[in-house]
Amino acid sequence: MLDNEFHISLDAKAALVSIICPKFDEHKTEVETGRSLTELRELLRTLGVESGYQYVQTRNSLDPATILGSGKLKEIAEKAISEDATLLVFDFELTASQIRNIRKITGLSVVDRVHVILEIFARHARTRDAKIQIEISRLQYVLPRLSGFWTHLGRQRGGVGVKGGEGEKQIELDRRIIRQRIEFYKKELKLLAKSREQQKKKRQNQAVTAALVGYTNAGKSSVMNRLCQVSIKEENKLFATLDSTFRTLNPDTHPPMILIDTVGFISNLPNTLIDGFKTTLESALEADLLIIVCDISDPNYKKHLKVTEEVLAELGVGPGEKERVIVFNKKDLLNDPVKAKIIKRVHPNSFVVSSFSQEDMNELRSHIINYFLSKQEQFDLFVPYDEGAAHSAVASKTNILVTRNHEKGIFYQVRVPDFIFHQLGLHSFILKPEETKEYEKMETFE
Repeated sequence: MLDNEFHISLDAKAALVSIICPKFDEHKTEVETGRSLTELRELLRTLGVESGYQYVQTRNSLDPATILGSGKLKEIAEKAISEDATLLVFDFELTASQIRNIRKITGLSVVDRVHVILEIFARHARTRDAKIQIEISRLQYVLPRLSGFWTHLGRQRGGVGVKGGEGEKQIELDRRIIRQRIEFYKKELKLLAKSREQQKKKRQNQAVTAALVGYTNAGKSSVMNRLCQVSIKEENKLFATLDSTFRTLNPDTHPPMILIDTVGFISNLPNTLIDGFKTTLESALEADLLIIVCDISDPNYKKHLKVTEEVLAELGVGPGEKERVIVFNKKDLLNDPVKAKIIKRVHPNSFVVSSFSQEDMNELRSHIINYFLSKQEQFDLFVPYDEGAAHSAVASKTNILVTRNHEKGIFYQVRVPDFIFHQLGLHSFILKPEETKEYEKMETFE
């Protein structure tokens, strides 16, 4: 079921396995386990793997060798085989020895939730950055689990053309190859990081950015499409978007306002993917504003919001470190109209929207634009008529609030980010407060 590169076959039919145990995080109650299994089934659907029945055992403690115990595993294997399942997918992370033991007992291929997520990332990544970081994460996950996946653990024979001594174990050779590949990819990633740094500096000098973040399948791409009037891939699948996408929110403001769509978060995010998220989300984490999108129609939306904040904190953007606004999406799917009102009371500065409502999207778009404009500095300028370059800079690089023509020049009130104003060469035209008052009193000319 797994080839030599540890990819999950799309021809597999999976049986899902989980537990209810008071000592196991995210699986302490029937509700938690049910929620997690529903998400695992969606992950498999995203991967393109058919999933059949699921098996849940209630336990007071975990069997360190097999999690469930050999008797239960044999029972699960018999039922799975009778339903033509060829793959057991466990809804939690397994160690190498656990994978090996479960495979030996059941005779079936065995993967865990982490492996499924990594496989989705590996297949959906599009940019070179994302592909490399996810491959590193995948190899780091596989490395300590080789003995659980591989069955060809016999020793190589040394020598060429003659019977030689006992060589190193195949698994040791495999580990060495994987370590070498990890180091190779890490070096390549450093080279790409230099290019990203240059692109980042260019964006910082030319635009302000807002990033859409949130739990996977919350509707971030739909919101971005409506706000920016573009067509980005929208799918009702987990992790439909992996690579950050940049679009212009409002081309008429100065500087341009850029909206970034990002990879979705998920609970129990594998440690091996945290660095991968940092690379994929680097541009978003440096955004001027975070827009947290949450699916209000999902019964687990509170949990999703909590996971989003936890992942942001792990990535170095905890509460208070960056301004954010919460957007509760998919209100059109609500069966309870009171729920939206309750959420607005609990989160008074949030937005409850449907991405298919033009009115909702216009309101949200105006809020984002006004937020950026409110953060800009106001400058009062007087530019003589013969300063053509200065007039051009004001018109093309600033947001003009007031224009008054006077006998010798034009009085402007403008808003623009301080870092951009310093690039425009307009300092000599800035008016002092008392000068502004004088120009406001002067006679104007049409």
